[in-house]
Amino acid sequence: MRKGTFTKIVAMAGVAGLALTGCAADGGGGDTVENGDEAEVTIAVFNGWDEGVAVSELWKYVLEGEGYTVNLEYADPAPVYTGLADGDYDLTLDTWLPLTHAEYVEEYGENIVDLGAWNEEASLTIAVNEDAPITSLAELAENADLFNNEIIGIDPGAGLTKTTQEQVIPTYGLEDMEFVISSTPGMLTELEAATAAGENIVVTLWRPHWAYDEYPVRDLEDPEGTLGGAEGMHSFSSSDFETSHPTLAGWMQNFQMDSETLYSLENAMFNENESDDYGPAVEQWAGENQEFIDGLTAE
Repeated sequence: MRKGTFTKIVAMAGVAGLALTGCAADGGGGDTVENGDEAEVTIAVFNGWDEGVAVSELWKYVLEGEGYTVNLEYADPAPVYTGLADGDYDLTLDTWLPLTHAEYVEEYGENIVDLGAWNEEASLTIAVNEDAPITSLAELAENADLFNNEIIGIDPGAGLTKTTQEQVIPTYGLEDMEFVISSTPGMLTELEAATAAGENIVVTLWRPHWAYDEYPVRDLEDPEGTLGGAEGMHSFSSSDFETSHPTLAGWMQNFQMDSETLYSLENAMFNENESDDYGPAVEQWAGENQEFIDGLTAE
């Protein structure tokens, strides 16, 4: 079974078909939708960040139903923020604050707009298999050999990677362990393999993530607070988005999704869905959660 976004490792763009309903009276495929917003919306999605993929695909489904033409463009965080600041993208829905993406927000803050947090239960973690012999990061150095002297990481440009390198490793004396930096799909592949083999493993992870429902893992305690506290997942837009898409900007400012609802969507897309096409899985999930869907565009 395919897990997560294993096949979405390289940047790609998904362009929605022309919306058939809700268009302005100027004929099929006008420049605006009935509420006056510009019809075309480009959402930038971080490669390998499953919660961002999930909510972006969900909003694509919702907005196409409202008559928008939605483009999803996959990229790493650095080009996403550059493109957002330059106006090449309208939205990105997975900015973690106050820690993980703070560097990008500080750099581009004058040219991008924070539309608010849609989930404030996020956190960076270092996780191990459920039956691992340690419970704290403070115990890891002296038990490194039980974990093959490795910490399995994700993307080199991720804030979690930087935090692990600059805070976690020096604070807990983990310099003798190899920090394997690859990608989120690579980390999940290693986690799945270790789980199947009944082996110990240490991975960089974050909450909310569907891996906590799929694999028997638990977080190591962080007594020194190196991973920071709870974070919020924010929607950010280009500087002119509230002018070009005032109704949609309002929907984004009101958008809220708790972690249990997000887990449910992620599982439908990444675990129960055998296809690389998320559309049918999102549509089915939406039908089973119609009250939540209706609330996304409520006045």
